[in-house]
Amino acid sequence: MLTLDRLPRPFDPEAAARLAERFAERDAACRAFAASAEGAALLAALGGHSPYLADLAVREAPALLRIVERDPDEAFAMALDPLGRADPAASREAVGVLLRQAKRQAALIAAVADIAGLWTLDQVTGSLSTVAEQVIDFACTHLLLAAAARGELRIAGKTPASGSGLVLLGMGKLGGRELNYSSDVDLMVLYDPEAAAYHSDRAGASYVRLARDLVRLMEERTAEGYVFRTDLRLRPDPAATPLAVSIEAAITYYESMGQNWERAAMIKARPVAGDRALGEQFLREIRPFVWRRHLDFAAVADIHSIKRQIHAHKGSKGAGATIALAGHDVKLGRGGIREIEFTAQVLQLIWGGRDPGLRDPTTLGALAALAGAGRIDRRAAADLADAYVFLRNLEHRLQMVADRQTHRLPEDEPGLARIASFMGYPSLADFSAAFMAHLERVGRHYGDFFETSPSLSLAGEEAQRGDLVFTGVEDDPGTSATLKRMGFGDPASVSAMIRAWHHGRPRATRSERARELLTELMPALLTAFSKQSNPDQALARFDRVLARLPAGVQVLSLFRRNPALLERVAGLLGAAPQLADHLAHNAAALDGLLAGSLSPAGADPSAGLPALVKDARHLEEALEAARRLATERKFEIDAAELEGQLDGDTAGELRADLADSAIAALLPRVSADFAERYGRVPGGALAVVAFGKLGGREMLPGSDLDLVLLYDHDPDATESVGGRKALAPSEYFIRLAPQVVGAITAPGAEGRLWEVDMRLRPSGNKGPVAIRLAGLEQYHRENAWTWERMALTRARPVAGPPALKRRINEILRAAMLKPGAADVALADATAMRARMLRELPAEGPWDVKAMPGGLIEVEFIAQALQLAHAPREPRILATTTRTALARLGQHGILPAEEAATLIAADRLWRTVLGLVRLTIGKSRDVALPAPAEAALLRAVGPLLDPRPVDLSALRAQMQNMAGTVRAIFERRVGVLGGAG
Repeated sequence: MLTLDRLPRPFDPEAAARLAERFAERDAACRAFAASAEGAALLAALGGHSPYLADLAVREAPALLRIVERDPDEAFAMALDPLGRADPAASREAVGVLLRQAKRQAALIAAVADIAGLWTLDQVTGSLSTVAEQVIDFACTHLLLAAAARGELRIAGKTPASGSGLVLLGMGKLGGRELNYSSDVDLMVLYDPEAAAYHSDRAGASYVRLARDLVRLMEERTAEGYVFRTDLRLRPDPAATPLAVSIEAAITYYESMGQNWERAAMIKARPVAGDRALGEQFLREIRPFVWRRHLDFAAVADIHSIKRQIHAHKGSKGAGATIALAGHDVKLGRGGIREIEFTAQVLQLIWGGRDPGLRDPTTLGALAALAGAGRIDRRAAADLADAYVFLRNLEHRLQMVADRQTHRLPEDEPGLARIASFMGYPSLADFSAAFMAHLERVGRHYGDFFETSPSLSLAGEEAQRGDLVFTGVEDDPGTSATLKRMGFGDPASVSAMIRAWHHGRPRATRSERARELLTELMPALLTAFSKQSNPDQALARFDRVLARLPAGVQVLSLFRRNPALLERVAGLLGAAPQLADHLAHNAAALDGLLAGSLSPAGADPSAGLPALVKDARHLEEALEAARRLATERKFEIDAAELEGQLDGDTAGELRADLADSAIAALLPRVSADFAERYGRVPGGALAVVAFGKLGGREMLPGSDLDLVLLYDHDPDATESVGGRKALAPSEYFIRLAPQVVGAITAPGAEGRLWEVDMRLRPSGNKGPVAIRLAGLEQYHRENAWTWERMALTRARPVAGPPALKRRINEILRAAMLKPGAADVALADATAMRARMLRELPAEGPWDVKAMPGGLIEVEFIAQALQLAHAPREPRILATTTRTALARLGQHGILPAEEAATLIAADRLWRTVLGLVRLTIGKSRDVALPAPAEAALLRAVGPLLDPRPVDLSALRAQMQNMAGTVRAIFERRVGVLGGAG
């Protein structure tokens, strides 16, 4: 229903009166409507602001009446209904009349629904996009039939479009379903020459003719008006290619020459006519071009350069770099629609390769997704969204006045007053205030994102330290003095290293753009590394990272846009040689630091992995996506633990969650790929069971995965079905299992996911990789050793069908609750620990896992006591050591004080192990480098009372803890005698 107070009052009362008079002259129904209150108000709103809408209302009066009699949705559907019933084989003239009528009526309905506030902006732009898509689709069907009649193309599918080889992609606002009121439609015409042409070598001419005829049919002005202005310039290299481009040529172009602005354009691309399935296939093929694997901050400068060109070339036409009112271009000018769109699209290009959830083709949807993922400040996103709605509504009013594709405000005051009134503002001053406020907010946010750049000189206290000159072949004395004052011990070596960068010796700095970025970064880069305890060593590690990069523009742009990341990397390279080596071999890990998947607290760092794997076009792409994201996330977790942002418990859980997610995502992809060749075993399925640190969700840096693969199938199944080759069930799963393991362990461009240890399966390393479920059950019922049952305490299924995982849990539980196993658990655990102490002693003073009273003894206490007492009290079972110890204390099997001590020891030993692995690796030296010592003391401080002030204090507290653990072991499990 029309709400009178939502309608703007007429700016030109005389024009409004003329429309009412003309409308009433049509017939009795129109006369009655014009005399009604709502009719008079609506006609006044239309006629008092828009000569175009006044003429349209008279011409399409029945459509206008239907809006009021029914509702705009039904009226809109009725306007498009003839397109679904008409004959596309009709004459070109008849088709043109039909398309123009549908466009006119739909345009009137959308305008009224918009002005009267009956539709939201999304509904208005969506309806305008719908009519464009339907008329283009009908026109294409008509033209395909005409081409078939000429003997150029054959019609082979169920419809003329299917199998036609013709693809029409909607680009820009049509693709994003955001078409404005008097918009042209951006299309890309593609074709497959082998699909429907009788002569593939001459197919191009046929499709080019079809494209030309389509443009003519859409644009030609007749007494009926026109359909849509049509723009085909978003095709690959439009200055050098015909109107229709072959799909193969388009793919080749994007893979070899595509630009960042074309990536941004493709965000909104979607098939709107022709063979839509072929269009979707094309978009899948170019997905890696649009959505890059790595964070691509180089795109920021490219996209912003387009905006600068707009200001330079169209500044005199209202698209200048300053905010104004009169004559301002609300699309291209400062603070306008394009700045909002560019902000959203560039953030999508940067982050969307990692997170498919950010690939929303609509501007408002993209802003909401980016804000939800923490990629844009929520206040900024809200400001941009509010401004976008305001400016798009304003754009519509500007275009409704005379059906012109304009985005400029009038330059004269009466013209501005008309638009202010059309927008519903009581005065030009009120409109001006709202307009300027929106533009200023957009301009500020756009400037914050695109127009900030680092200083080329040292800042703050560094400003007095002198020049940094690295040109020529000789050391600059002033630069050497500056480096010395900054804390570098060997300025000559530092200068030589940086000169080598500027001379392009590393591949990463061979491009001119990379060297420009390096020059801009140098003050900030040297300042960041000068803050490390050994600046020369840290910078040398950065040199090794730079030397391994295949290209430098992306990483250097990353640092330029994110100064805090540079500071963080310098700190990691200064403190952790192990992480520095990892970074040198896996530069993609830098993306993980910036991704911030660990913030806010509680966020799941593996959240995007299942979507990336599922979205991959084929198995190898899925593997690369998983490797890339896992590499980044592992490094991010390690760095956060080293910096004290994560404690050892949380870091271990996050590493396990990441591995769980990767295995669960890859198992169905690998299985599906295998099934294409060998079909599927009826009722068959494979599951992955985690043991050890992964099973207990206590993973340390560099932990491998202890896995066992189990399968089951229908008892009556004799072979796989549905593939190119049938296999017996046992052979099927014995072949499938190594494929799953290989997916986890095989190296790729981003490294490997994890190493896998499968020695915990019943046959150890000698038998088949996969075991049938019944075999596992029988083995643990009849033959399993105590150490194998101890390992079961940390076993949990991490991938596979839910029913199979439930059955596995039942079998694991039954094996641990076996009474006979309980009788020997303590004695066997004692004997096993004594043997380990003799044959596998600790490797150095920081091997707190194997040392007497170390982590192994804490874990043995938890596991042996669970086996010994679970038959009587199964509630004590838990896969995580600290949880199991807490339950042993709660049920009186361990005194509460001892349980608390062992939990504290478990946490301390894992924290020390993690920090030592991250900083020095294996070492037989008690002394630690200063950065490693500082990181270790910071990490263990909250776990000890009093906090250790230095390594000697920490070593003393560690010895006391180890002695306490050993005493509890001998009291609760068994006496080790002289062992250890």
